[in-house]
Order: sequence, then structure tokens, then C-alpha cells
Amino acid sequence: MLKPKPLQQGDRVGVIAPASPPDMRDLSKGVHFLEQLGFHVQFGKQIEEKYGYLAGSDEARLADFHEMLKNPHIKAIFFARGGYGTARFIDQVDFDLLRKHPKVIWGYSDITYLLHAIYKQSNLITFHGPMIASDIVDQNIDKRSKQMFQQLFTPMSIFYTEHISKLTTLVPGVATGTVIGGNLTLLISTLGTPYEIDTTGKILFLEDVGEQPYQIDRMLNQLRLAGKLNQAAGIVVGSFTDTETKEPSLTLQQVFARYLGCLSCPVMTGFAIGHSHLHIAIPIGVEGRMDTTKKTFIVQSGIEMNH
Repeated sequence: MLKPKPLQQGDRVGVIAPASPPDMRDLSKGVHFLEQLGFHVQFGKQIEEKYGYLAGSDEARLADFHEMLKNPHIKAIFFARGGYGTARFIDQVDFDLLRKHPKVIWGYSDITYLLHAIYKQSNLITFHGPMIASDIVDQNIDKRSKQMFQQLFTPMSIFYTEHISKLTTLVPGVATGTVIGGNLTLLISTLGTPYEIDTTGKILFLEDVGEQPYQIDRMLNQLRLAGKLNQAAGIVVGSFTDTETKEPSLTLQQVFARYLGCLSCPVMTGFAIGHSHLHIAIPIGVEGRMDTTKKTFIVQSGIEMNH
């Protein structure tokens, strides 16, 4: 396990768009937030580029990522937004660079693919957290979402209880294991590739946005058929938002009960992780523990201890 060093006020951080292009006005507001944290912000060269639904060509977006990794003055890389496109260049990523220059990598949604590839190929801990030009500038964002960035300055565990949100137990039990997960759609798209998600003995967290119950049903069924649900040590269900449909439909609760309620590992739902105004940022690749009796989910710090 490779953890990045803690950040400090005055550090230079990079902001890039490896997927879809950000709204530049929103991005400037998000940069103001990073500056309030004490960072000097440097943009990737292609941050204003647009190529259809992509923020520039695959080559340009990848070059930005590699340059931020190589630059010794850049201590963290924050992603402007998700959208689509990160997986298009994933087989060209220089994972040795990540091992040689471990630094904070922070984002989610479409970035899920990159976070997991990084963990799988280089063993570097990454962070599944709110993004700069989308979540952070949302007028309705919960202030606790912004407070999650404090975990980058000093080692601290994430201690999730019902004080944060109401939790529901689908399958009782206690589980410990490496914490992995993220956007369900993106996790599904890793199957059958060299970056396929490995759930064996791990605590898997899931979230998504804009998917109707039948689509979530289809994806959970694919995880089931791929053996990924049975292999998990525990499952944490995060935010599933904008799931409404006008068609006759099962409820999300019925879908979760069908695929997760029958498992032999503990399962809890109701976590504010993902596409929601309250977004609790979670390190990927560290040890975690869930306990359905205490209604707790504890995740170890994702950064190196201060020496």
C-alpha cells in the first residue's frame, strides 16, 4: 500500500479534466475554494479544450495527467469534473510514474475507472471525493462535503455513523477489509478488462446518478453473475440519485433486496457517498470496518503518517 504525503498550506496543486470539459465559470469558483484551503492552483494545458463530449483529445488529456504527475512542485491532482472519457486512455497511463511520484489523486464519477486502475496497477491510495467544477460550486452543497478535504492535511479516519445519515441494514454482520468501490456504471465497465474490479475479501461501496431502477437492476445482476457480490466481505450502498421513472417500476429498495439482501456478507444502505449534496469522501485501498449492529463504517486514513 502506497499512501501520498499530507498536504500543507502553500502547496501547489493541479486541476485537470481527464473526461468531459468543465464550465469555466464554475471552475473558477471551485479554484477559489482550493485557494481558501491555502493551495496555489495550476491548470492543465487542455482545461479549456472541447472535443465533442471530451475535454480535448485523448492524447492531450493523458499528457496533462502525466505532466502533473512528473512535476515535483505539484503535490495533488484534483479533477475538475467527470462526465465521460477517462477510460479511453487508461491503457496508455504510465503507472510507474504514480509509484515514483505518489501524490494525492482526488475525484469520482467517471474518474472511478482511473482511481481503480491506479490502485490495481500501482497500489497507490486514491480519494473518491467531490469535484472542483461540479460538486464544490453547487449552491446546495453540504458544508461537510467541503470539510472532507481536511483529511488531506493530517491523517484522520473517516468515522461514519447515523449522525451523518440514516442507515438501513439489509444483511447483519461485521466485516473488515480493503475499501474499494465507486460509480456502479464505471465499475461494470471494468469487467473483462485488465482493470477489472477485484472484490475478494473487500468492502465494496457503490453509488450512481441518473440510472433508473431497471438499469441499476441490470448492473447489479451483472456484478452477481460475475461473482463480484458473493466475493465481497461487505457492501456499503451510497447515494443513488435522480433515479425516477414514469414507467411501471420496481423500487430501488426492491432491487437492492433482490441482489444484496440475499448475500452472506453484511450489507448497509443509506450512505451519503457519491452524487449527493452531502458527499463523504472515502480513500480507496485502505482498510475499513463495517458493523451493522453499531451502524458504523470506519475507514482508515488515506495519507501517510507524519514523521
